[in-house]
Amino acid sequence: MITMSVAAATPLPCFKNHSILSTKSFNSKPPRRHFDNATISSQSLPPVQKQRRIHLTRTVVCHAARRKPTVAADASKASAEGNDNVRRVLQIVLWAAEAVYILWLFLLPYAPVRFNLSALCNFFLVKVVGIRLIDAPVLHPMSEGLFNFVIGWTFMFAPLLFTDCKRDRYKGSLDVLWGFQMFLTNTFLIPYMAIRLNEAGSEDTPRDCSQLASVMTNGAPIVGLIGGAICLLSTLWALYGRMDGDFGGITERWEFLVSYLGSERLAYAFIWDIFLYIIFQAWLIGDNLQNVQLSKVGTVNYLRFVPVVGLTAYLLFLNLDEEQ
Repeated sequence: MITMSVAAATPLPCFKNHSILSTKSFNSKPPRRHFDNATISSQSLPPVQKQRRIHLTRTVVCHAARRKPTVAADASKASAEGNDNVRRVLQIVLWAAEAVYILWLFLLPYAPVRFNLSALCNFFLVKVVGIRLIDAPVLHPMSEGLFNFVIGWTFMFAPLLFTDCKRDRYKGSLDVLWGFQMFLTNTFLIPYMAIRLNEAGSEDTPRDCSQLASVMTNGAPIVGLIGGAICLLSTLWALYGRMDGDFGGITERWEFLVSYLGSERLAYAFIWDIFLYIIFQAWLIGDNLQNVQLSKVGTVNYLRFVPVVGLTAYLLFLNLDEEQ
């Protein structure tokens, strides 16, 4: 007979909502225990393990904290370098265009030699409206129309230059620049387009507005209407002016224009100016859309590629409150 001695049973701890006996099989893995960093005290670890643990934790945290800013900084740096390269290329192209303009039109013997300024007598088509300042020979309406078309377009460039957001990078006088562009030659606009691409510096502080700039800016809608009307009237005059004279119809006038461009230096230069104006108008307006009334930005952004019309729209919808 086997006798069994039973020791006094020790009280078991009571666990809320848990059974003392496990329902899992013998071969099942023990449940994982999750420890918080605050659960394990660093004082319970040996000195060597304690140092490794601290070193590992610091290394991982520092490495993870620097990863994202490094990627963002690299992307920003690459974008800045790309924009800087584009800016340099554009400046080189503009200065090269200026050199070609001067050499081809003024120094080399390839442009037409004849230089007739008789069209000045009908400046802004004053003779068309009956104003006769001086006696002058009657010219072909096509030559007068071409001359005044470019003059009217140049007239509208004044408010655009005076409201350019990068105008302070040009250290010269915008009044003088536009005066030369208006009454001498349009070649002065090319250097301005190159200089305005210089990097912004601390010395590029806003300058006081001149009297001419103030008049042209505050009267931008009027300038746009006058300039647009001159360009429209010049086109109509070139096609239909002096129909009672011996200037022929549209076909004959077109033939005269082709021969006129190949024989007259002034007309030859105007074709260059029209080509450059188409590019510079879209470029300058695109850089200054923030000056346009908010409700008209989309319209002006679309029309800026249309010669004369885009510049007229910019002047009509210029936000004068922001400029003041």
